[in-house]
Amino acid sequence: MGRILISIFCIFTLSLSAQSIKVKGTIKDSIGNPLEFANVIASIKSSGATESYGITNYQGRYQLDLPKGNNYILRASFLGYETKEQTVNVPADAENMDLDFILNPQENQLDDVEIVYEMPVTVKGDTIVYNADSFTNGDERKLGDVMKKLPGVEVNDDGEIQVEGKTVQKVMVEGKDFFDGDSKLATKNIPADAVDKVEVLRNYNEVDQMRGLGNDRDNVAINIKLKEGKKNFWFGEVTAGGGIADEYGDDNGRYLAHPKLFYYSPKYSINLITDFNNIGEVPFTFRDYFNFTGGFKNFNKGGGTSFRISDSDLGFAVSQNDRAKRIDTKFFAGNFSYAVNDKLDISGFGILSDNKTDIVNNSIRQYILTGITENTNTENAQRNQLAMLKLSSTYKPNTNFQLDYDALVKTSKQSEDDTTISIVDSNQNDISEVKENQPFSINQNANAYYTLNDKNIFAAQVQHLYQNEDPFYQAVQDSIPFRGVFTVINPLDPFNSDSDTFDPLEQSDRYNINQNKTVKSNKIDAKVDYYYVLNNVSNLNFTVGTTYSNQKFNSAIFQILDNGNQNAFTDDDFNNDVTYSFTDAFFGLHYKLKSGKFIFTPGATLHNYILKNEQLGTTATQNDWMVLPDVNVVLELKKS
Repeated sequence: MGRILISIFCIFTLSLSAQSIKVKGTIKDSIGNPLEFANVIASIKSSGATESYGITNYQGRYQLDLPKGNNYILRASFLGYETKEQTVNVPADAENMDLDFILNPQENQLDDVEIVYEMPVTVKGDTIVYNADSFTNGDERKLGDVMKKLPGVEVNDDGEIQVEGKTVQKVMVEGKDFFDGDSKLATKNIPADAVDKVEVLRNYNEVDQMRGLGNDRDNVAINIKLKEGKKNFWFGEVTAGGGIADEYGDDNGRYLAHPKLFYYSPKYSINLITDFNNIGEVPFTFRDYFNFTGGFKNFNKGGGTSFRISDSDLGFAVSQNDRAKRIDTKFFAGNFSYAVNDKLDISGFGILSDNKTDIVNNSIRQYILTGITENTNTENAQRNQLAMLKLSSTYKPNTNFQLDYDALVKTSKQSEDDTTISIVDSNQNDISEVKENQPFSINQNANAYYTLNDKNIFAAQVQHLYQNEDPFYQAVQDSIPFRGVFTVINPLDPFNSDSDTFDPLEQSDRYNINQNKTVKSNKIDAKVDYYYVLNNVSNLNFTVGTTYSNQKFNSAIFQILDNGNQNAFTDDDFNNDVTYSFTDAFFGLHYKLKSGKFIFTPGATLHNYILKNEQLGTTATQNDWMVLPDVNVVLELKKS
């Protein structure tokens, strides 16, 4: 079987490769010098549409993949040189071919005529600039459609962008964060006709003083430059649709509305995005939630413990399209930036989301051995309401000092009602469940960066998280819940629940069991880094900091009786009263060296871990000292 699968895979791979050929070659000047960063564009001769694109490396080499069955025009261009074209015929039986270009210097004999040529792609150090009009044909609607046509750029279905295999971490418009840099909202909402240039910023670090000191090789950001007609001007779009209810009732009437509005100027920018629909489109998903809530800088990278406090305030729809009977979504997002003066910038975003989801599930189970049939009907109604607000500020009085402050506030209200009816033969069991939660959190972050001189650089970071959750759970059913836990089974008659000893549960016609929980969390991270720059290729990094987390967890189970009275389960087995604290104080030393194609970063960190756990009057502590060595090695296999 393994050989068959391998053979099928090989045949499939060969069939794919047989649909296209590789055209490769060199681009040189008239005296034989290779031209690095020269552009090669292959367009279909009949339509003029761009099919493939390439940039030469430091040896002047390029390579294109061209589908068979077309005639192409290949254009080789380089700033200051004459553009050359060559027609290439690629029939169905074509094979790989070599094609070299020699470009001559451009001569302009008309002194009063200025010839302006805009390269499709230019490379300036770590920045790649794409001219959007060189790759588009006017059929594109959103930024994502433009990005998909740029060489070396990929956009997946979730709107996540990758450049040269690296995920883009931030998207900006005119140098300002677009909704905290989220790529999905950018690719699916910015109109394509507003895009002039796309700047890819490799080895990106938003703090000037920190560039080159750490490992920024995987950091990629994108900055969108707008066309002149889209600056100092309101622009946007409205998408709307509707359908009348059918014979099944008014609930089947469908609608959607997506109004969007944008404004950009050197002083401030405003972005407004809304989405109202009941057709199963979910504008704010699980991925989006964690992108926005994880938008703070990475604390303790190469230093202390990475300690994450989980939360359950997921105020978004969990189902979409045909996986639910009905989804009703209301979404609003606003983003702004304002340059107070040349030293202070403030920005922020707000998100409001309200999702209603109805799910119906019917199932039939046939038990073969006993011949018993079970019919189950489950109806689930969810509502998730979410509000988020983030405010950010950057104060930079000079090139040697920068102070950042961020605050993110989240609150949500969630409810879920679940009703299950199970019928086995003539026996029916009804179970009703209710889940509710109204969590709240605020996360504050402050960072300061100071350059004393070319040799000495300081960075300080502090972050505080406060989080409060109050999940509630209720289950109402006919049969005894958790029999053997809430009751004591009679060993002489184990299959008869009426003979059980009811403790702590009290016997009722229907059993209404409830659980309250409260979880309060406080977490503080603080760190100071000192960088001593030895030379252009090496530096020393001294780190001192701490991580402190404190959580209090309480829970209680109680029963609501048929007469409305409350029966509290007071036994410790059914209650929690826990206080947990964790502290990590650390000191680290790292050395960074760039040598040829290698980057070495060895180091070690001394940790003092203190854990304390108090539960129902019992305390347990732990105090440990550890030295943790680490090393990071990067090898550049090719020149970008």
